[in-house]
Amino acid sequence: MKSRSHYDATVDSFRHDPELAAAYLNDVLVDGDQEELMIALRRVSTAFGGVGEIAQQAELNAKTLYRTLSPKGNPELRSLTAILRAMGLRLAIEPLARDDHPHMPA
Repeated sequence: MKSRSHYDATVDSFRHDPELAAAYLNDVLVDGDQEELMIALRRVSTAFGGVGEIAQQAELNAKTLYRTLSPKGNPELRSLTAILRAMGLRLAIEPLARDDHPHMPA
């Protein structure tokens, strides 16, 4: 039996379980910085056909998307929304837990 890398197994998991991919990206948003988010988006894009396929689905230039999903990438909200939509995901806003925000009324 041929073994596969952790990366390949993770990408395969994302491919078969979009909810897992969404949870992974949400965890990065909570605990990570922008560089980590771009790396995570690139990893998840691999599960959904790769950067080239995502670029085509999102109607973005592939070369630009490779640059955008680099550790130094800085996508516009419009591009980020298109990238996520091409992966069958979306950006959402949710309230913080009361314990996490000092200005939220009890």
